[in-house]
Amino acid sequence: MKRIVILGAGESGIGAALLAQKEGWDVFVSDSGMIKAAYKKELASAKIDFEEGKHSDDRILNAALIVKSPGIPEKNEMVKKIRKKRIELISEIELAFRYKGESKIVGITGSNGKTTTTALTYHICKNGGADCALVGNIGYSFARQVATDPKPLYIVEISSFQLDDTKMFRPDIAVLTNITEDHLDRYEYKFENYINSKFRIIENQGQDDFFIYNDDDEITKKYLNKFLNSTNPLPISMNHELPEGAYIVSEEMHLKWKNEDMEMSIEDFAIKGKHNQYNTMAAGISSAVLGIRKEKIRDAIQTFEGLEHRMFKVATVRGVEFINDSKATNVNSTWYALESMTKPVILILGGVDKGNDYSFIKELVKEKVKGIICLGVDNTKIHEALGKDVPFMVNAQSAKDAVEAAFHFADKGDVVLLSPACASFDLFKNYEDRGNQFIKAVKDL
Repeated sequence: MKRIVILGAGESGIGAALLAQKEGWDVFVSDSGMIKAAYKKELASAKIDFEEGKHSDDRILNAALIVKSPGIPEKNEMVKKIRKKRIELISEIELAFRYKGESKIVGITGSNGKTTTTALTYHICKNGGADCALVGNIGYSFARQVATDPKPLYIVEISSFQLDDTKMFRPDIAVLTNITEDHLDRYEYKFENYINSKFRIIENQGQDDFFIYNDDDEITKKYLNKFLNSTNPLPISMNHELPEGAYIVSEEMHLKWKNEDMEMSIEDFAIKGKHNQYNTMAAGISSAVLGIRKEKIRDAIQTFEGLEHRMFKVATVRGVEFINDSKATNVNSTWYALESMTKPVILILGGVDKGNDYSFIKELVKEKVKGIICLGVDNTKIHEALGKDVPFMVNAQSAKDAVEAAFHFADKGDVVLLSPACASFDLFKNYEDRGNQFIKAVKDL
């Protein structure tokens, strides 16, 4: 029996372990931290051997194949040892791909909008009668779904970290929403490395596959010819009409596919804001390629409810509106959030900086923001970049402090926007925890 080692016992690691066991591998799971009780229980009931709080060389370096959690960076000591021994190292989505059988995949990546695009594509497909699953960075891991409840169609949200260790992974439809500077701390602070990583989504595509990309995104356009292979490109745009793909002209979306043109007013989109128009075009054209009927696509776009922690209206307290955009973990996301604001904003910003360039939001901050509440352990960079552009800037060490400070400075008719532009793990477990603590603090006002 061939030995497989799973490094990291989060959702993706547990999914990989369950799938590997089902496929007849001798499985061992190793996590350098402590494993969540629920995951430990799953491993025990599946009789899968594991260790926590360490990585043991003698139990890992004898594997035929190693699956690495997307959270473990290349500079990790164990990863260096695995590379030195030349043991094959793959990601969990690669493992899932190898065992998915004849099922189709829509793979969605990008710096911004991928979660919304993935959720909306799934909503349209489900509404259109497809037997599909929503997996990857959102919901269950891809491997868990393949192991426990296989489907003929998978809608997969994919991060650059998950693409980094793919070899054969090939989505039938690949979607790249956009590319902006993000996670540069994981790519030696070289933007080019991150760009290469994102384009891996089409690396193995062929003439029967489709690549949906944002024709208005400068970086994508600049690198397109370098990476484009025999796949079928389907652009989306707000700047010009297209012979095939999706575009918006005069407030009307057109989905053009196989000599058909579905038209829909952007007024009828359930989710608002310019960024969501791009997300809706990407999801709409993906669904059309999958053969979902036009009226089903239209219905689903009108009934989609959006995502928690993404421009989510929490409450209005004494005329002050509170919006939770905790999922904005990079500067570009915060730019989109501010761009969609029509009222004066008190912005809650900050957390773990991933190499952010705050000058990107400088003009919007000057135009729309009354004040900034910095929510992070180290806020120096934000003070230096934006301190002169707002009437006031204060520091907060908890969601409760941030909400109370924002409410104190807000006037009736203002918006308090939590859109941090940073990762959350200095003060919070993750962006969901940050968003939930924000919601609780607003409700406690």
